[in-house]
Amino acid sequence: MASVPRRATKQKPKADHQAIVMVRLCDIRPAPENDKLYRPVDPSDPAIIALAESIKELELRDPIVISRDNYILSGHRRYAACKLAGLTTVRCRVEPINRADDIDAFVVLLREYNRQRVKSLDEQIREAVIDADPDECRAELLSFRREKAKVGHVPLFMGDVKTRKEISAAKWEFCTSIKYVVEQRREFWPLSDRQIHYAILNNPPLIHSSKPSSRYANDKQSYKSLVELLTRMRLVGEIPFEAIGDETRPFIEWDVHDDPGAFVAKEIDDFLKGYFRNLLRSQPNHVEVVVEKNTVAGIVKTVCRDFTMKMTSGRGYCSLPPRHAMAQRFLRSGKDKLVVLLVTDFDPDGEEIAASFGRSMRDDFNIGSVHPIKVALTSAQVEEYRLPPVMQAKGVAGENKRRDGFVEKYGTNVWELEALNPTDLQDIVRKAIVSVLDMDAFEREQLAEQNDAVRMRAIRETVQEALKDVRFDTEEGDA
Repeated sequence: MASVPRRATKQKPKADHQAIVMVRLCDIRPAPENDKLYRPVDPSDPAIIALAESIKELELRDPIVISRDNYILSGHRRYAACKLAGLTTVRCRVEPINRADDIDAFVVLLREYNRQRVKSLDEQIREAVIDADPDECRAELLSFRREKAKVGHVPLFMGDVKTRKEISAAKWEFCTSIKYVVEQRREFWPLSDRQIHYAILNNPPLIHSSKPSSRYANDKQSYKSLVELLTRMRLVGEIPFEAIGDETRPFIEWDVHDDPGAFVAKEIDDFLKGYFRNLLRSQPNHVEVVVEKNTVAGIVKTVCRDFTMKMTSGRGYCSLPPRHAMAQRFLRSGKDKLVVLLVTDFDPDGEEIAASFGRSMRDDFNIGSVHPIKVALTSAQVEEYRLPPVMQAKGVAGENKRRDGFVEKYGTNVWELEALNPTDLQDIVRKAIVSVLDMDAFEREQLAEQNDAVRMRAIRETVQEALKDVRFDTEEGDA
């Protein structure tokens, strides 16, 4: 269906209430724009047939309004009924306007004559297009954009062209280890450089095959070699670019659309699909998860999503605002106990992060019923998953009481969360969550969510059916 003309830029023509004239029905022409704005008149419509019978008996009581060149402004239904009634001439009132001379003004007047009629949503939208000022609408869209792209500067001098070195045969053992780790963790793409680093430490290769002393280790030089090789492997296609990401350098993009029709279609299709039922609403305790670092946050987040459980990434010792926010969520819940599941490294800092978080909730926010639980990584898990000892506690004896206490209890070896296979970490977190929940209450909420989904689908399909005819048409030549 072609689009209706844009709103007229000139002043609307005023109605000229002239005398009623008789016009041959065959000379009157329906306005093409009427079918674009409103539902096409169906001669088989029972209401049109009834109107035709009334006209046969009582004649046409309300004249048809036409333009000087005989296009209908008001009375398309009456016109159809008059044809069914067999009339050859009809009473008309003529507006002093020619459709051919000013199509925009004609459409505005057509819309005015139909202002009082009962309209469908689609018809209301099309009328709104007539009423809207294109310049004002464009300005409204632009007001939501805060930045403009301007290229008005001299580009930087980039220097001579340089090419990266090819990957030598001596690096292929290192490359093979990297590719194995990346492929093994495909489910968790994109990976970070640090995740690959810690995974390689479980079975460290030689960085250079001809140098026995170049065994990969947990040091800056090994990590630098890894990062450089990851770059080269992606550039030559050994590793897909999408396999590795960098959460510390987020990419920002706007949800733009090529035209309103695509946007409306997407919104209608996605209507009510983002519903999450609070599966923890009937739990006796308020439970949340705290993860020490961003490199494993995405892995743990997937598990938390299945339980609709809130998760905080502390990035080390959690700062005050996230702790305060958790305290407020607990108070709003109205529940008696706050259970915090902590996912931290098995090292002096990781142990202290877990303990200090619970103390802060108790001492800083006066939550006496806080119950912190260290979920991972623990000494028992290191043994259970046979994690190889590749790292030592930082510092020297006597300089840090926290380190000394850890070494006295566990020894000098330490392990970070990334040493665990991602699926193993997810299993650990999932089991910990299940252990602190009332699973009967949780399963009842899951069943209720199924019923919610049925109702949501019914509502969505009803609305989509009502809006199925709503569409935007682009005029030829519009940019």
